Amino acid sequence: MYASIKQLATQRHFIGILLLFVLIAVVFPMTLDIFRLNLVGKYLTYAFVAIGLVLCWGYGGILSLGQGIFFGLGGYCMAMFLKLEASTPAATKIQTTPGIPDFMDWNQLTQLPAFWQPFHSFSFTLLAIIVVPLIFAYVLGIAMFKRRVGGVYFAIITQAISAIMTILIIGQQGYTGGINGITDLRTLMGWDIRTDAAKYILYYVNAGCLLAVVLIAYFILKSKLGRLLVAIRDKEDRVRFSGYDVANIKTVIFCASAIFSSIGGALFTLQVGFMSPGFIGTVASIEMVIFCAVGGRLSILGAVYGTLLVNSAKSQISEAFPEVWLFAMGALFILVVLVFPKGLAGIYSEILMPAIRRCLPSARRKPIAESPDVLIVEPIEDEVSQR
Repeated sequence: MYASIKQLATQRHFIGILLLFVLIAVVFPMTLDIFRLNLVGKYLTYAFVAIGLVLCWGYGGILSLGQGIFFGLGGYCMAMFLKLEASTPAATKIQTTPGIPDFMDWNQLTQLPAFWQPFHSFSFTLLAIIVVPLIFAYVLGIAMFKRRVGGVYFAIITQAISAIMTILIIGQQGYTGGINGITDLRTLMGWDIRTDAAKYILYYVNAGCLLAVVLIAYFILKSKLGRLLVAIRDKEDRVRFSGYDVANIKTVIFCASAIFSSIGGALFTLQVGFMSPGFIGTVASIEMVIFCAVGGRLSILGAVYGTLLVNSAKSQISEAFPEVWLFAMGALFILVVLVFPKGLAGIYSEILMPAIRRCLPSARRKPIAESPDVLIVEPIEDEVSQR
């Protein structure tokens, strides 16, 4: 019976993943112009952060209000490589010091800082996108979880760190570009990323990476680590008394969510063509939590849909009513928390699916006596959380 339930849940998730990526890879490119499609590509980069929050917050019970830190680290790593490629001596010959980024010349730097030098290599940049946030998250996780810091205290600490990072980046204007960030990014290894054709290609690269992250997230949840995460969230002391190192498990999933966020930040830089400290601060980090909450913090696919919904609404409302869109986003978050605490995924599983089953005879639950080995089950997120 357990095998039948597991197989049915797997089939349901396969169909859900397939429908999502038909929407992303077929419907959006066929129905949207290049400007709107590029906006959708930008929204999808935020979905990497939302998926990480599903693992970290929804299943691990670790609410991080500083995921923008990792999003920004990945974005800045990619931006540094692209900026160095655009800052050749020939392209910057009008500067006082040719061969360095323009903002460094404006701040009277005469040579490239040592920590910028390795980013001349694209291979090093790809490695840094993974390793830099991994090290940062590991150090933070060990420092917090070994001391059993969690809950609201961990959330406040991560929020404070994101504010500190923003202030640090803005203050070191000569090394980071300051409040404006790193802008005017044009080429990737000689390939112009500003053309319409390049935007289409980058959109599909973004979608492919998102698919890979979704599959990895499902693999984690179906593994022993996923079951331990739910156990830690619900009964942390019991897991600790069973002999597991809770701090290490929390650190592992926190590092995984940091890597997902960093990959999203790197793709954001390619998609949009700049990176600034505004995507690291507390406002951006809290917005990322809203994406996850609206989609459903126990649903990986829901996090993607929630990201698309919130950002689409944000764009539409800010274009039509620029003075009230912040209030609208706050109202949306309050509405979800009070009325639909499980987000879009909860609406689907608790309202839409029962309605479909009532309307379609083939989708109705069969009596156990007639079909003892096959049951209509809730999504795997709910199944795991109830073990």
